[in-house]
Amino acid sequence: MTARHNRETLTTQLSADLAILQRKWYAAVQPGQSLPSYEEVMLGSLGRLADQMALLQLTGGTPGVSRTGRYVQQWLGDDRWDIPLEALSPDCATALVQTAMSALQNQRPYLGTAHVVRDGIVQKYVLLALPTASRWGNTLIGVYINEDGFRYNLLDAIFSSTDDGIVSLAAIRGSDERPFDFQIVHLNDGASELLGESPSALQWSRLSAGKHLLCDPGVVARLLALVDNGGQDTITIDTDDRNLSLGANGFGDIVSLTISDITSLKKREESFRLLFDGNPMPMWVFDSATTEFLSVNDAAVQHYGYDRETFLRMTLREIWPREEWAAHSRALLNIGDSYQSEGNWRHIKADGSAIEVLTFGRRVVFDGRDGFLVAVVDITERRKAEAKIAHMAHHDGLTNLPNRALYQERLQQALDQARDGGARVAVMCLDLDLFKNVNDSFGHPMGDRLLRCVAERLRGAVGGGDLVARLGGDEFALVLSQFASPNEASDFAGRLIEIVSAPYDMDGLEVVIGASIGIAMAPGDGDECEALLRNADMALYRAKAAGGGCHHFFEKEMDRQAQIRRDMEIDLRHAFAHGEFELHYQPLIDLAQDRVGGFETLLRWRHPERGMISPADFIPVAEDIGLIVGLGEWVLRQACMEAAGWPDDVKVAVNLSPVQFRSRNLVQVVISALAQSGLPPRRLELEITESLFLADSEANLATLHQLRALGVRISMDDFGTGYSSLSYLRSFPFDKIKIDRSFVRDVTERPDCLAIVRAIAGLGRSLDITTLAEGVETIEQLDALRAEGCHEVQGFLFSPARPAAEIAGLLARFGHAASKAA
Repeated sequence: MTARHNRETLTTQLSADLAILQRKWYAAVQPGQSLPSYEEVMLGSLGRLADQMALLQLTGGTPGVSRTGRYVQQWLGDDRWDIPLEALSPDCATALVQTAMSALQNQRPYLGTAHVVRDGIVQKYVLLALPTASRWGNTLIGVYINEDGFRYNLLDAIFSSTDDGIVSLAAIRGSDERPFDFQIVHLNDGASELLGESPSALQWSRLSAGKHLLCDPGVVARLLALVDNGGQDTITIDTDDRNLSLGANGFGDIVSLTISDITSLKKREESFRLLFDGNPMPMWVFDSATTEFLSVNDAAVQHYGYDRETFLRMTLREIWPREEWAAHSRALLNIGDSYQSEGNWRHIKADGSAIEVLTFGRRVVFDGRDGFLVAVVDITERRKAEAKIAHMAHHDGLTNLPNRALYQERLQQALDQARDGGARVAVMCLDLDLFKNVNDSFGHPMGDRLLRCVAERLRGAVGGGDLVARLGGDEFALVLSQFASPNEASDFAGRLIEIVSAPYDMDGLEVVIGASIGIAMAPGDGDECEALLRNADMALYRAKAAGGGCHHFFEKEMDRQAQIRRDMEIDLRHAFAHGEFELHYQPLIDLAQDRVGGFETLLRWRHPERGMISPADFIPVAEDIGLIVGLGEWVLRQACMEAAGWPDDVKVAVNLSPVQFRSRNLVQVVISALAQSGLPPRRLELEITESLFLADSEANLATLHQLRALGVRISMDDFGTGYSSLSYLRSFPFDKIKIDRSFVRDVTERPDCLAIVRAIAGLGRSLDITTLAEGVETIEQLDALRAEGCHEVQGFLFSPARPAAEIAGLLARFGHAASKAA
């Protein structure tokens, strides 16, 4: 009654979880999108469901497991992240891939099932795949995994059959949720012999990919009918050399087959020898009263090293370690008709060595005596592998130093001990200077060798009670508990920089790098792991900003600045969602016509509490957090919409961020903005900076040419401030170049500034490119620029940037004498 109640409770909870996740997915789909964003679905209020989620990332067309919750880690038997599919057990891998790919094909949530075999038990799991789009351009699939209470005991099938082959098949469903194939999840040696293929070739194979008798299309069709309708079926297969009878039973998505060779029926004893004597798994029968061995198979004789006669004179106690006799004996008293060892036992082999085993048993009658048939699984090598995996999970694979997980664990231990004893703990974050140059110049293999050498020097520099770890890349961290004062920590950091900075001999090649260190000390800089690591990292950033090769202690001001940055990120997202941004426009004066020829669009943020915030403060943050693409799209659409109401000969200029080019949909955004506003392309001017050319220049140039083909004008902002501006003029035919305000400011005071302005203006005339001087504030500057042949000017001499509502007033005020507006 309790088991039934538990199953009903589990089924109810499972249904509720599936409904919650599907509602969350559909609610997150935005108009015009086929998939919701990863952040909307997988981050936030998942609560307890996060433990049952796996995150798959689509790379090269095949999903890989990126992140897992605690329940999923137990299901997979692996608590690592970023697990390649080939490292997973085939039953889990098949279920994850099939469910994820079906969700991708359908572009909506997909409900699948998995049948996982563990220690002779088939457990059915439900998988709900939720495809999402990420802002990095790839597709992420969140998969919810939970059991549905269905269990199927394979041991029962083996022990209940003595003369037949046994095969268990799990149905595989397609994206239309219909079963279309089977996977072999279990078989015995009899099945392998009857089908004519090895167990390793059959285990986990699909019928659609095989060539044995079960793969016949007619057989597969009848097996699929059992999945749809349930029940039983008997299928006869006739070949030239044998006749087989298949007894099939459907249990939902599981089909159990009993394969009998009816060409020459065998006696029950012969079948038992097939399952027992010829079984590659060590097996024996022992007397339930005396624990004497009644029979042992060849595999047990070979594995344990006792000859058969010796084995049959022994009792179970003789293969148990003496110190575990009592525990083994108590376990025997509690077994029923069948059992599976809950933990692993130790057995002693003939040579005295101990092995770790799992045992599975069933009560049988053997030669008229009450006994137990036992199968043994040696897990000694598995335990060694698990120990190695545990080490790998806590150590860096390249340097064998502790990784971030072990570092945080040891740091917490050091903090707990220091808290009890009132001592200090120093946390140091160390980053290598010039390491990137080594990778770029000599390749990553040389860089890896260098990291191992650095790790050896750091390991030799710390005391026995301290720890050095590699956090990733060329960043290391230390936990130091022997320092009594900041001065001692400072002295050690200085020595550490000297040790790391000494030359390295790489096969006769001398390699020199440096190091920068950030230091945070508990309890003054925090008494929690995350706080100390964060503060040491901020101090490292300050040391790197100072030029490297030095160490810097954490200061409260760093935390204040970091908090300001975090607050800025939160406020920016709120501002974008609630329309706190507005556009202002600064007039561009056409000197030849002495009139306003256009306006430059400038973004303004009116914070409800802090007032106007400078773009210099919030634009870099918007770029870092990925908000600039959406914000830039809004600016473009709004500017085109407002400019459409201006006189037909007045242009509007909009600045583009290099980040917008990386989104690769800029051309479509421009087309959409022009179409929605009705603004002619000739009236739109797009301004870029030369930093755009520093990365992906070929792709960015292609985008610029597409924009130019639309009829819009392209302008280079801040011309003359970069080292390669002239080469960019050769790469792309700009319509306009803007002379940076740093040259305009001193054009009447410094001959070199005047010479630069003259050169740029002459260059513009020669290349038929309009030149615009920005930052004009005095009549003298205006006269000098006019004399040098600049085409356009802008600056406070005429007007600061004004809201859109004042544009009509500015045009009326300037009229046809714009240069006299001052």
